[in-house]
Amino acid sequence: MPATPNQSDLFMNSPASDAEDIGNGMRRKILGYDNNLMLVKVWFEKGAVGPVHAHPHTQTAYVVEGKFEVFVDGETQVLEAGGCFFVPSGAGHGAVCLEAGILLDIFSPAREDFLNDEGYSS
Repeated sequence: MPATPNQSDLFMNSPASDAEDIGNGMRRKILGYDNNLMLVKVWFEKGAVGPVHAHPHTQTAYVVEGKFEVFVDGETQVLEAGGCFFVPSGAGHGAVCLEAGILLDIFSPAREDFLNDEGYSS
């Protein structure tokens, strides 16, 4: 499991320039985590697609800006700034960015694959 952050990791600024390019028009930055919880900021270019996938983590996402068509467990909705969605553990989900935007993703437990650079966000 991921290590618990040390004292110097308790506060963070999150300029977009520090974000990791994860391809397909998306960039991501891990804002904070411990073994139980992870917060990730994801920037999407218009047209970027987070393909439908599933993982054992529970996830919730908040639309900071932009417009997204979101698929969760067989249902689809269009969400704009202020909208959010919940993904139960194991549920298929994905998103298409209709207008350039930002999502804040929260995972429980933390996504080890993100720390090992093996995963992507959505």
